[in-house]
Amino acid sequence: MNPFEQNSRPVDDAFTSWKNIYPCSYKKEFADPYTKTRIILMNGTEFEANWFSHQFARHTDNMDLRREIAVTRRVEKQQQMMLGALKPIDETPLETTIGYEQLAVDLTAILAKREPDAHVKAALDFALLEDFDHLYRYANLLEMDSGIRAEELVGCYTEIMPARPTIAEHRYPYDNVKPSTDFKCADLITKLNVNIITAAEQQTMNYYMNIAPFYCNDIGRQLYQEIGLIEEQHVSHYESLIDPNATWLEMALMHEYNECYLYYSCYMDEKDLRIKQIWEELFEQELSHLHKAAELLSKYENRSWQEVIPGGEFPELLCFNSNIDYVRDVICNTVRNTSYFDDYPNINDIPDDAKFFFFQNRLNADVPCVPSHRVIDNRICCKGKDYRFETKPNPIPELQNRTCDNTTIARIKGE
Repeated sequence: MNPFEQNSRPVDDAFTSWKNIYPCSYKKEFADPYTKTRIILMNGTEFEANWFSHQFARHTDNMDLRREIAVTRRVEKQQQMMLGALKPIDETPLETTIGYEQLAVDLTAILAKREPDAHVKAALDFALLEDFDHLYRYANLLEMDSGIRAEELVGCYTEIMPARPTIAEHRYPYDNVKPSTDFKCADLITKLNVNIITAAEQQTMNYYMNIAPFYCNDIGRQLYQEIGLIEEQHVSHYESLIDPNATWLEMALMHEYNECYLYYSCYMDEKDLRIKQIWEELFEQELSHLHKAAELLSKYENRSWQEVIPGGEFPELLCFNSNIDYVRDVICNTVRNTSYFDDYPNINDIPDDAKFFFFQNRLNADVPCVPSHRVIDNRICCKGKDYRFETKPNPIPELQNRTCDNTTIARIKGE
C-alpha cells in the first residue's frame, strides 16, 4: 500500500454532524483488549498531530500556511473526540488505565522486535520494563479498590508481575535525553517507530496527570502522580530520538504519513466490524491530510514528498499480539540496568557520584512513603501477598517473592 498513490477527497469533506462525532461506545465486557489498545493508540496519535499543528502555527508568520494547517487540525481534533467517545461510560478511569499500560507493554515490544537501529531498540527495551512494572502496580490498585482482576481486562495476552521497580525509575533529567536519529539515513520503520512511541507515551502522560486529582482515594491519586512523572521521563526519552533538523513541513508530512500507516494497520488488524469501519473512514480522511501536507511541502519548500519518504510504500503493518516471551527475555537481560547519559548500564557500573543517586535521595529517601511501593505493601498487608498474573515464576529470583516488594533492583548498588 502506497498512500501517495491513493485517490483522496478534499480535507473539508470530513466535517460532519454531532451524530457522527459521537459514535456508540464499545461494550467493555465483550471488546477485545487489543481493540481497546488500538483506540487508545489512535487517540494519542491524533492528540500528537493536533498539538504539533498548534506548535507549527506558533512558529510561522505565513497566514496562508497557518490557515491551511488550521483546517486539517480541526478535522484531527474532531477525529480525536470521536475516538474518545468510543470508551464506554461504565468503564472506570482505572480500568482504562490497564488498557493504557497493556498498550505501552505490547506496543513497545512489537516496535522493539522489528527495530533495525540498535540505539532505538535499546531505548524501547529499556522503557518497556518500566511500563510493564506500572501495569503490575495499577493492577494491584484495581484489585484492592474494585475487586477486579486485571487479567480479565488484558485477556491473558499480557502478564502482570514486577519488573524494574517503579521506585528505581526516577532519574536525574540529564539521563532521559538520548542522541537523536538522523532521519535522512534512517530506515522508514525507525522513523515510524519513534513517532508512534512518542505519541503513545505522551498520551499516557497526559491521561495520568489529568486523572490524578480525580481518583477516589489518596493512594490512587499519589500512584497516578508518581507514574505520571515517569511517563514525562519517557516522553523526554523518546522525543529526543526524533531528528531535530527536520523542517516543520517535513515533520508535518511525517505526522500525516504516520497516521495513514497506523489507521491502515488498525483497519487490517481489527476484528470488530463496526470499529473496522471507523478505521477505514479515518484512514480515508488521513489520505486527504497526507496529500495536503505533500502539496504544502511542494508549495513552500519546492520539495517532493519522495525526498522525505522515499518510495512511500508502507513497511510491515503494525499488528497487536501477545509478547510474553519477549518481555521475559528483556527482564532477564536488562532489569538491573539504569539510564546514564547516552547509555543503559547496570546500576553497579555507574559512578558513585552519578546524579541518579542524588535524585533518588531527594525523591525516595523515605521508601515506605513512595506510592508505587505502598500500593503493593498495602495489598500484601491485606491479602498476604501481591496480585499477579504469571504463566510461570518471574525470571528474576529476587522478584519471585510475593510477600515483599523489592525496592532495590536497579536502584541500590550491590543489591
